[in-house]
Amino acid sequence: MLLPLSRLDCCPSCRADLHACRLCRHHDPHRAGECRELAAERVADKQRTNDCGWFVPRPDAYQGGGAAMAQGSRAALDALFGEGGGKDRGRPQSLDDLFKK
Repeated sequence: MLLPLSRLDCCPSCRADLHACRLCRHHDPHRAGECRELAAERVADKQRTNDCGWFVPRPDAYQGGGAAMAQGSRAALDALFGEGGGKDRGRPQSLDDLFKK
């Protein structure tokens, strides 16, 4: 992604708004208004695109790890529902089996 970001720029892989408070170096969830820049106007939704003129992208805004996160999520789902999507867990495979017609 080239800088400066346009107000309407989105992440090419997940389509998340990039010109948003949560990706700004001034964003601080521990401060009133969640912004270190005192002159900035208050923005209600910190994850959506906004018109803030103080926006500066954080250098660490994207830390990657999507594949590792997906693998961890898949492992959690497999642990919860069993590997193979539950096909061989004795569940009915058709509506006739389910409703005993």
